[in-house]
Amino acid sequence: MEIDKLGSWRRTHYSNQIGPQLDGKEVIVLGWVRDIRDLGGIRFIVLQDKEGTVQITIAQSQVDKETLGKAISLQRQYCIGVKGAVKEMDKAPGGAEIIPSEIRILGAAKQPLPIDITGKTSADIDVRLDARVIDLRRDENQATFRIRHTTLEATRDFLLKKGFVEVNTPKIISSATEGGAELFPVAYFEREAFLAQSPQLYKEQLVINFEKVFEIGPVFRAEKSHTRRHVTEFVSIDIEEAFATAEDVMKVAEELMQYVCKFVKDKCQKELKILKHEIEEPKIPVRRFTYDKILDELAEEDVKISWGEDLPTPAYRTLGQLHPYFYFIVDWPTSLKPFYIKPHDDKPETSEGFDLMWHWIEIASGGTRVHDKDLLVRRLEEKGLSPESFKYHVQTFDYGMPPHAGWAIGLERLVMMLTGIKNIREVILFPRDRFRLTP
Repeated sequence: MEIDKLGSWRRTHYSNQIGPQLDGKEVIVLGWVRDIRDLGGIRFIVLQDKEGTVQITIAQSQVDKETLGKAISLQRQYCIGVKGAVKEMDKAPGGAEIIPSEIRILGAAKQPLPIDITGKTSADIDVRLDARVIDLRRDENQATFRIRHTTLEATRDFLLKKGFVEVNTPKIISSATEGGAELFPVAYFEREAFLAQSPQLYKEQLVINFEKVFEIGPVFRAEKSHTRRHVTEFVSIDIEEAFATAEDVMKVAEELMQYVCKFVKDKCQKELKILKHEIEEPKIPVRRFTYDKILDELAEEDVKISWGEDLPTPAYRTLGQLHPYFYFIVDWPTSLKPFYIKPHDDKPETSEGFDLMWHWIEIASGGTRVHDKDLLVRRLEEKGLSPESFKYHVQTFDYGMPPHAGWAIGLERLVMMLTGIKNIREVILFPRDRFRLTP
């Protein structure tokens, strides 16, 4: 097939701008063929661009031979340009259609397509992920990733208004942030390096300079868990604040959640309607439950957890039934938290660490950090880690490290809750897990 040149053509309107108010006006639209309906003497092409769809109507009696020939040759997912006149039409999407005077085929698509881009015929998630670029044409995916984009927009907007400075920290590091079990090694010239599990140590150091910092960036965990909420590469939203405690940054987290939920609800009404999902806004202050209280509640539901044990997935699911809203779990056992989480002064077996939950899903984890160098060294040793391996971090505590606190939010888990999607792979453009490295 001969492919046409774009030439001097430039889009005059997006699909959502085509309406009765343009009746009789010549326009150029650019996009992809989503669907085709042939009724004999008349052919309907649904063109999709980033804003939606518009109907192109080709009646044999209204178009020239060349345009008709192009229209007949079109297949789903062909990339095309259409020049034509807008015609008011009540039955058409948006109340108007385009009668083409010229069609340019800018890119062909091999047929048959690996999946149905209209979503009318369902396919297994692995089949869809193998053809991810085509899969992303579906309305549900378009809605999901617009909500993800809006979530990031809202997050940045909120944190910048709160006086946080955005930073970017290294993703190739020389030693672990929390230990070596979940590290991906990489060949770094003549040395071994690792992909960063977290920006934790860097963001702590940066509070000496900027006091309030945040980063939105990828992190890597060699997770062997293969569940609907675990992947090996995801985006983490991290903050760190000087002269603050866990309670201070918990307040930031709950206010952010309220802001994001409202922002997405207001800006993504169309997308939420496509996904048939309603967002619940948290009521502030978000309720706090101690780890001890959570264990008591679980025991009443015949879920027995010994003190000092982490909570397994079935326990979290039970908590989601008991608390179908946002809530914090606080005062975790120190043994369950990383070395940089500060133990309580009066009860060192418990920590100033917290998790932010939404139903049964952990959205964020954080706490007051250790800012005393001697205590930091002891905590490293308690965790079986060598202080020498962390010497560049430990030495920054000789430079006037302030009291500080922070948290990390998993963007994808947050988007799962904002969209109602049950599998984390559905909210990542090109997901990576234990079994998937392509595309």
